[in-house]
Amino acid sequence: MEQNKLNAAPVFRAISYIAIAIIALVCVIPFIVLLSGSMSSESVILKSGYSLLPKDFSLDAYAFIFRYPQDVVSAYRVSLIVTVVGTVVSLFLSSMAAYVLYRKEVKYRNALAFFLFFTTLFNGGLAPYYIMITKYMHLKNTMLVLILVPLFNVLYILILRSFIRSSIPEALIESAKIDGAGDFRIFVQLVLPLCKPALASIGMFTALGYWNDWWTALMFIDKANLVPLQYLLYKMLSSINLSSSMSQHVSNLDQPKETFKLALTVIATGPIVILFPFVQKYFVSGVTIGAVKG
Repeated sequence: MEQNKLNAAPVFRAISYIAIAIIALVCVIPFIVLLSGSMSSESVILKSGYSLLPKDFSLDAYAFIFRYPQDVVSAYRVSLIVTVVGTVVSLFLSSMAAYVLYRKEVKYRNALAFFLFFTTLFNGGLAPYYIMITKYMHLKNTMLVLILVPLFNVLYILILRSFIRSSIPEALIESAKIDGAGDFRIFVQLVLPLCKPALASIGMFTALGYWNDWWTALMFIDKANLVPLQYLLYKMLSSINLSSSMSQHVSNLDQPKETFKLALTVIATGPIVILFPFVQKYFVSGVTIGAVKG
């Protein structure tokens, strides 16, 4: 019986590798088609559709996007600043809130957790929200509004609380308090380092949320120098769709409409694709939170 298990191990490993390779191809091929289509001419895309390799190689879509390079560079700068600063601040404050909700000596921690969860079910509506941000907080046309509005996600706070509860023994925190460490020092020097897998996973989702956020800019940003990348690309796409629909005497092929959409996606996803390998190790550990009990 033991010999049969040993003989089956290489077969199972080979099948696993083949299955993973097939899944990887299924995930990668659409991105290759996307990249190929963005480098093809508009006429070929409309006539022949998409392919794995570029047909009638053309960079017209990218040239159309970068016709005003200073706007794209400024939008990239705003998005990078907002994403980096927002992700760091959000992780720090969210993990601090999770730590407070975890501590048993906090008298109303369950009521506070319910209050946070309640906000995910009901809200005051769009009009009061807009009035609060603009009239009372005076955040319109500031970079701060792009950071503060998406700052908290209640689900992430509750996930971090569950991770701290399952991964950090209460005795470890009590021993640190006996040694004279205060709550903030325990949080910074003990809790945060032990939460790296969860912080990497939540940080990845938080960064994606900041990077892809165009709605906040649409609501609260009018100044060109504060426009993030996603909102700039959204305005470009709206402009090209409008001009195409209004054009009656000029062929739509004069503007790269379909390839423009593909190029937009490549430009928008590029930094995230570059970032992911650096956090993959922690990300894989973090997404398995709670998978093993004991």
